[in-house]
Amino acid sequence: MATSTPSVATAAELKPKEGPITSQEFEELVLRLHEIEAVKFGNFKLKSGLMSPIYIDLRVIVSYPDVLRRVAEVMWHQVSGAAFDVMCGVPYTALPIATCMSLLHGTPMLMRRKEVKEYGTKKAIEGAFKKGQTCLIVEDLVTSGASVMETVEPLEVEGLKVTDVVVLIDREQGGAARMASNGLRLHSAFTLSFIIKTLQAHGLVSAKVADSVAAFIAANQTFTPSAAAPTPSPAAPAQPKRLPFEERASLCQNAAGRKLLELMARKRTNLAVAADVATVEEMLRIADAAGPHIAVFKTHVDIFDKWDDGIATQLRHLADKHEFLIFEDRKFADIGNTVVSQYGGGIYKIADWSDITNAHLVPGPGIIDGLRKVGQEKGRGLLLLAEMSSKGALATGAYTEKVAEAAAANQDFVMGFICQSPAKWATPVPPGLVHMTPGVQLASGSDALGQQYNTPASVIGQGGSDVIIVGRGIIKAADPAAAAAQYREAGWAAYEATLA
Repeated sequence: MATSTPSVATAAELKPKEGPITSQEFEELVLRLHEIEAVKFGNFKLKSGLMSPIYIDLRVIVSYPDVLRRVAEVMWHQVSGAAFDVMCGVPYTALPIATCMSLLHGTPMLMRRKEVKEYGTKKAIEGAFKKGQTCLIVEDLVTSGASVMETVEPLEVEGLKVTDVVVLIDREQGGAARMASNGLRLHSAFTLSFIIKTLQAHGLVSAKVADSVAAFIAANQTFTPSAAAPTPSPAAPAQPKRLPFEERASLCQNAAGRKLLELMARKRTNLAVAADVATVEEMLRIADAAGPHIAVFKTHVDIFDKWDDGIATQLRHLADKHEFLIFEDRKFADIGNTVVSQYGGGIYKIADWSDITNAHLVPGPGIIDGLRKVGQEKGRGLLLLAEMSSKGALATGAYTEKVAEAAAANQDFVMGFICQSPAKWATPVPPGLVHMTPGVQLASGSDALGQQYNTPASVIGQGGSDVIIVGRGIIKAADPAAAAAQYREAGWAAYEATLA
C-alpha cells in the first residue's frame, strides 16, 4: 500500500504558492534537479551528434511530484507579468509541466499534436479556444528554439496569438535571440550558467567541468542577432534587383516554365503545396482546398495504394478549375533509356497528366535527353535537383555547378531547379529558369529526420529562390485553405520586397 511523503502535496493541498519565489528556493530547486539526476555531467552525445559535457533530462521530473510542482511554480513566477488567455506545452516533456501550471493557477491548457491523425477531427491543436486569444508557450528547456517555433506555427494558423514563451532552463545557445527575431519574449527560470554557478558553489561541480560547459556553450551557438539580420557593409555593391515574373516569362524557352511564370504573375502567388499525404482522397481534398492560393501542386503518387486514369483526370480537372500546374516529384535518377519507360508508361503514366517532373543529374545529361523524348511534345517541363533540404545532402558545390551548366544548355526542356540558395551560386543562370525551394515553414528549424526548414523571407529574399514549396505547414493544418492563404501572402510579400 502506497504511503504519502511530506514533500508531495495531496489533492486537497493543490493550491498556488503565495508570495514571490525567493532566491533560496531557486537555489534549492537547482540542487534538487541535480539530486534526481535531471542534470548530469560527463560526455554525452546529443541529438545533433555533438558531444556535450552536460546533459539535461527533465523527463525524469514526472516521477517526483514535489519537483514537478516546484518547477511549475518557478516557471509561473517568471511570467507573472505577462498577459495570456491559454497555455500550450511543447510536446512531450513540457506537457506535464504545463498541466501542473494549469491545475495550480486555473489557466486553460491546449495541446499540440506532433502527428495529426488522418481520422476524427484531424486537429493539430486540441482544446477549447477562440481565435484572437493569446497563448503562452511552455517548454522545458531551450537550445536553438526550433521546437518552440514548431509549436508557434500551428497555433497561429488556428488564429491564436503568441507573444511569450516560458522555459525552465535556457541553455544560452541562441534560443532567446531566435525567438526575439520572431517577436517572442523568452522567460526562463534558470540559465545554464546559473545552474553551473550554483552547483559549483555547493562543491558539486569542479572548476574544470564548469569551464568545459562554458566553452561548449560558447562554441555551439545556434543563432545570433547578427546572423539573423546582418548589417550590410557600406562598401558592398548593391544587389541587382529581381526581374518580375512577367518579364522573365518572355525569356523562358520551355513551355511549362513560361506558363508557370505567367501564372504566378497573373494569380499573384509563388506558392507550391507538397501534398505528401497517404491517400488519393486526401490528395484531391488538399488540391481543392489549397488550389485557389497556389501556383503548383506537388505530388508523390507512388505513396498511394491505387492510381488510374480516372484519378489523374480528377486532378487535372482541379488544376484547370483553380489554375495551377501539377508537379510529380518523381526524382528520376536512371539512364536515359530507362527513364523513357518510367516517365511515359507504367502504372502512373506521369507525362500524361503532370506538367512538371524532376530528376537528379547523377546519371549524366543522358537523363535529360530521355525525359525530353517523352515530355517535350506534351509541353512538359523538367526541374533538375541542384540542392536538397535534407541535412547532410551531398548535392552541393561542384555538383550544383554542373547541374546549373546542364540546365543552361538544355533550356528547351529544363525549366529550372529544385534548390536552396541560388543567390550563393558561383555562376549566375539564365533568368528564364525557375528556382523552387522545399522545406519552407513560417518558422525555421528542423524535424527528427533531418529535414531543414526555412522561412519564406529567407528563401526568397536571402536565398534568391522564386517558389516556396510548403508541405506540413499546410497539409497538417486544421484548415488547409486558410494556411495556404497565409503562406501565399508571406511568399508573395517576400517576392515583392525583392523588386523594390
